[in-house]
Amino acid sequence: MALIYAGIVLVLGIAWTVAIRTIAGAALRRDRADPTAILFLRPLAQVALWVILLVAYAHLIPALRSLGTALLAGASVISIVLGVAAQNTLGNLIAGIALLIYRPFRVGDRLQVMAPTGVETGIVESVTLGYTILQTMENRRVVLPNSQVSSQTTVNLTSVDPRIMAAVPIGISYTADIEKARTILLDIARAHPDVIETISCPVIELGTSSVILSVRAWCHDQLALRRFEWDLYEQAKAQFNAAGIEIPYPYQNVIVKRDELIGDVTKTS
Repeated sequence: MALIYAGIVLVLGIAWTVAIRTIAGAALRRDRADPTAILFLRPLAQVALWVILLVAYAHLIPALRSLGTALLAGASVISIVLGVAAQNTLGNLIAGIALLIYRPFRVGDRLQVMAPTGVETGIVESVTLGYTILQTMENRRVVLPNSQVSSQTTVNLTSVDPRIMAAVPIGISYTADIEKARTILLDIARAHPDVIETISCPVIELGTSSVILSVRAWCHDQLALRRFEWDLYEQAKAQFNAAGIEIPYPYQNVIVKRDELIGDVTKTS
């Protein structure tokens, strides 16, 4: 009889697990679905389902009921041991629930976080029971414990308004025509597909060997800003060369002096 009950519980568990995944998949395909909540609650529902089935199975088998009564006295000790051993796991679970409730970010948002490798920027791929996973521009996965994500300062680059202001510095020589260089840079910005609005191109610094202009423009998001920045450097170099505008670079003049010793008289040439 115990094997029959075990088979029934196993079949029910597999069937309900498949049903949960099917319902979650259908919900994710809806236009107004919240992928953050769905991806977090799906494994939580599966764990809760199996716990309920195992408890029900234990109540159906008399031998397991008597065994549970015998072990009840040591349950408190076992719970303390398990609580200490799994405190990090439980902390990540509670932090994940807090992230789901307060919603500092959602799946698809672009975050900037502090990781052991330094500052990492990536798109939230999923928020699981224990971890938040980011996908970087280099297609790497940054896996952060939920407790770490909830306790550190996280920069959400796309939460409310994904637009971002680009401020790209470009240096020209002191002998170059500033207005000509400014016109070229603004024309490049206005023609770029990732730029929403071009703002200005002021002189922001008089450096030791160059005049620094800053191209200011609104871009669609952080990734668009990077594309605009890279294209601007390349196109500015090509168009500056064609227009005779020099982009200065540091160089050194080395003067070599030779001392000639003739008798007691030293001559320097």
